[in-house]
Amino acid sequence: MRQAVRGSRRGSRRVLRLWVAGVLLLAGGCSATPYARSGPANSASPAATATGATATGATATGVTATGPTTTGAAAGRYDPLVTFAPLQLPDPVNVYRAGDGSPGPAYWQNHADYVLHATLDPQRQLLSGREVITYTNNSPQALEALWVQLEQNTYRPDARARYAHGRLQGPSTEGLVLESVQIERQGHLLAADYLVSDTRMQIRLAQPLAAHGGKLAIHIRYHYTEPGVWGGRTGHMPSRNGEIYAMAQWYPRMAVYDDVRGWDTLPYLGTEFYLEYGDFDYYVTVPWDMLVAGSGELQNPQQVLTALERARLQQARSSEGTVTIRGAAEVGDPRSRPVQHGTLTWHFHMNQTRDVSFAASRAFIWDAGRIDLPQGRSALAMAFYPVESAVPQGWGRTVEYLKDAVQNFSRRWAPFPYPNAIAVASSVGGMEYPGIVFDNYKDSGVTLFWLTAHEIGHTWFPMMVGFNERRDEWMDEGFNTFIDVYESQDFDHGVYAPKHDQEFAPGNGSPADQIARLLDDPRLPIMLTRADQVPFTYGHPLDYFKSAFGLVLLREQILGPQRFDWAFRKFIRDWAYHHPTPADFFRAMDSAGGEDLSWFWRGWYMHNWTLDLAVRAVQPVDGDWRRGAVITIANLDPLVLPAIVQVDFADGTHERVRLPAETWIQQTSVRLQLPTTQPVSAVTIDPDHVLPDRDRSNNVWKAAAGP
Repeated sequence: MRQAVRGSRRGSRRVLRLWVAGVLLLAGGCSATPYARSGPANSASPAATATGATATGATATGVTATGPTTTGAAAGRYDPLVTFAPLQLPDPVNVYRAGDGSPGPAYWQNHADYVLHATLDPQRQLLSGREVITYTNNSPQALEALWVQLEQNTYRPDARARYAHGRLQGPSTEGLVLESVQIERQGHLLAADYLVSDTRMQIRLAQPLAAHGGKLAIHIRYHYTEPGVWGGRTGHMPSRNGEIYAMAQWYPRMAVYDDVRGWDTLPYLGTEFYLEYGDFDYYVTVPWDMLVAGSGELQNPQQVLTALERARLQQARSSEGTVTIRGAAEVGDPRSRPVQHGTLTWHFHMNQTRDVSFAASRAFIWDAGRIDLPQGRSALAMAFYPVESAVPQGWGRTVEYLKDAVQNFSRRWAPFPYPNAIAVASSVGGMEYPGIVFDNYKDSGVTLFWLTAHEIGHTWFPMMVGFNERRDEWMDEGFNTFIDVYESQDFDHGVYAPKHDQEFAPGNGSPADQIARLLDDPRLPIMLTRADQVPFTYGHPLDYFKSAFGLVLLREQILGPQRFDWAFRKFIRDWAYHHPTPADFFRAMDSAGGEDLSWFWRGWYMHNWTLDLAVRAVQPVDGDWRRGAVITIANLDPLVLPAIVQVDFADGTHERVRLPAETWIQQTSVRLQLPTTQPVSAVTIDPDHVLPDRDRSNNVWKAAAGP
C-alpha cells in the first residue's frame, strides 16, 4: 500500500520531507509516545568519541585480531552480554510451527469459499450484494461462534477508526447494512443469531461447527453507499468521461481463526488486513456502458465484450508489446459495448486467494500485453485508465512496467500465481489486492514506475505469503519494498535506479545514512509494534524503509546474496497461502541461512538500537612501519553488524578487512595487526556507506601531513 487510509499522497510526501529534515509533524492529531525498550537505551548521545591517533600504515594480508583491549568509557553503550544474549522468540515451536521456521507437521488452516453477486447503482452510489460463504473448520477445536469482518462500517459516524485517528468530523456513510444473515443446514436456511460490533460481526451457532473439516454455509444480503474520494482504499471519483469506481472491502469477509490467537478480531481502524484463503466466484452487474476490471479471470467475455475487443485480447496474449483493447477514441462510443441499453453482468473466478476487488467505469482506456512466466507459463498485464492519464510517460507505459516487475519478481523469488496483473487508475493513491491494484491516475514517469512495481509486488507479500498485516504491517510493506529495490536496479539497465521514493530512502544521503538519522529518533516505534499503533509520521519510515533496509542488510552484508536468496525463496515456498508470524520468519532465515541471527533480530526488530564503530588508534608495530601496523577499532553502540575497514597506504595502494559480527561477541574493541612495510595514510570504517553508522566523524583516521 502506498498511503495511509484517508491520507493524501501529498500529505504523505510532506510528512516524509519533514522527517528527513528532522522535524516531527504528526498527522491527523496523532501523537508519538515513547515505546518501552529493554536493554541499552535508544539515546542519540555517544558515550565516547574517537580521538586521533599518532601514526600511519599496512597490507591487509594476514590480519591478526589481538583480542579485547578497551573497556569502560571507550566501550560506549555496548555490552556483548546483552547484544548476544540467548533470544527466546515469541510464538514457541510446536506441532503447528516447526523449529526451522516452516509449517509444522500438524499445521492447519481454515478455508473460506465465496459466491458473490453485486449490483452497482451509480445513480445512488449504492452497491447491493448477496453472498454465500462456505466455511471449513480445519482446526482441532469445534467452533461455537464465527466472526465476520464488515470493513465498510469504518465509514460510520461512530466507527472506532474515527476516534483512533482523531478524525471525529468529516464525511460518513451508514456503513454496511445487513438485510439478512442466515445459516444453511441440511438444505434449509435459518435466521442466524448475530451481533455487530464496529467492523466485526459474531455469528453464534445453534450447533458447534465440528473440528477437523466441519463445514457450513452463511448466506448474507447487504448494501452500502460507496464513499467518495475520501474513502482511502476504496471510493469513486469523477473523470472527464464518467465516474471511476475502485471497489474494495465490498463484501462481508471471514475473520481468521488460527493456532496463534484463535479468532483474530482486531477491528478495522484503517491499517491493513488478515484474511483466510479460498476460491471465489463473483458476478458484478453494472450499466451497459461500463467496463469492469476484476481480480481473477473473466468467465464470460462473449457476453460483456465486443468481437473486436475479444480479438484484441487474443492478440495481446501473444504480443511482446502493449495492445490497446479499447482506445481513447472509443471511450464513450456505444459501439465499444456489446449492447446499448440495460445492464451487463461480468463473471469472474479466482482460486486460492484471500480476497477479490474490482473497478468499473465508462471512462476506461484498456491496454494489455503478455507476461512471460517460468516453465512456459504466461499471464496478461492490463491497465485501465481515463484519458486524463494518457499523458507523455503516463499510464500508456503501465503494461510495460507491470510486465517487467512481474517477470522479474517471478524470476528472483517465486512465480506469479494469477492469470492477470491489473492496474487501475483511480483516486486511490496506491492499494493492492489479489491480481489487481489501484494507483493514482495523476502519476507518470518514475513515480508511476515505482508505484506500479510496488503495488503489484504485493502479490508476493501478503497475497501469497499471508502475513497478518493488521498486526505486522512491517512484514508485507517492508518485504515488498525490499524486492522493489532490485526491480529498480533491473528495469531497463537501471534507468529508474536507485529507488529513492517516499517508501525507501526519500531524503539526502545514502539509505544507510538516512536510516541512521531515523534510528536516532527516540520516539520511533520498534518494528514489532501493532500496525494501528504506528503514528502516521512513522508509517513509511518504519514499516517500509527500515523494514526493507533490514532485509538489504541481511542480504548484502550479513548472509550474502547466495545464502539469503535460497533461504528467502524457501520461506516463500513454505508459507505460500499460509499465515507465518515474525517468529516463523526469524527461525526460517536462521535455519536456511545457516546463522544464529539473534543479535540482528534483537537489535533491528525488537529494539531500535544504533550502530557506532570508531577508529581508536593507528600505530606502527614497535614504532616501525616495516614491522606492520596495529589498528584499534571500537564498537560503541548496542547494534552490531559486519563491517569493512579500508586501509590506505602511503604508496597509493589499499586493502580491505571484513570484521564479522562475532568480532564483538566478547569484546568492545579489537586490535587488528596487519603485516606491511608501508606507512598507513588513512583508515576508513564502512567506506561505501552501507551501514547505518550514526557518527561517521569517528569512522575515518588520516595521518598527519608531513613537514
